Amino acid sequence: MRIGLIGYGKMGKEIEIVAREREHDIVWIATKSNWHELSDDKLKEADVIIEFTSPDSVVDNIRRCFHIQRPVVCGTTGWAAKLEEVKQQCINESKTLLTGSNFSTGVHLFFALNRYAARLLNDFPEYQVRISETHHTQKKDAPSGTAIHLANEIIPFLHSKSEWQAGDQVKPYQLQISSQRIEHVPGTHLVSYSSAIDNIELQHIAHNRKGFAVGALRAAEWLFGRTGYFTIEDVFRFE
Repeated sequence: MRIGLIGYGKMGKEIEIVAREREHDIVWIATKSNWHELSDDKLKEADVIIEFTSPDSVVDNIRRCFHIQRPVVCGTTGWAAKLEEVKQQCINESKTLLTGSNFSTGVHLFFALNRYAARLLNDFPEYQVRISETHHTQKKDAPSGTAIHLANEIIPFLHSKSEWQAGDQVKPYQLQISSQRIEHVPGTHLVSYSSAIDNIELQHIAHNRKGFAVGALRAAEWLFGRTGYFTIEDVFRFE
């Protein structure tokens, strides 16, 4: 498969390595300096485009992929306010887009365990749930998209929580998410159920970025030949 990359930061570089390991061709790499210099004909050389950039540029990047009729896998987070608009454009114009807050296979196993734990613990209100996440200092959005996803999958199962809230000041009906930014931390997420007697914890620790890159390539392979709007949950279905 021929792949185009939009974004050549740490994730873009890792995706390039994994793509070659999986015997795909990287036909072009777009950065801030050359993105607008690449012609539509050049962009069309890619069968699938993978986008990992920033919240301020992601929508324009996706729309350009729509314009050249190429499917796009988007791993950029922090643009939830505009997602529904882009999703509707994708559906209405028969384009192809796959988005996700986290592309790691291990994280999606973690999501499945998280949903199961929430279902079980709803019957035990003495346990109070909290989420914490830690990432590298270059990550701009907080809480992370993965932490928000974890919260949004807990809330429907727990009668005691109706929304999530970032920071230390939370109301009883809010699910607390705390964030830390520490140098050289790829990503750690912790879901903790605490009572006066004991704690139950689910944790995912990423040792490096390769897991995210492998997932992004799996998503691109899965997306090729499809039309419509999808999420990474469509690729990883464990239930």
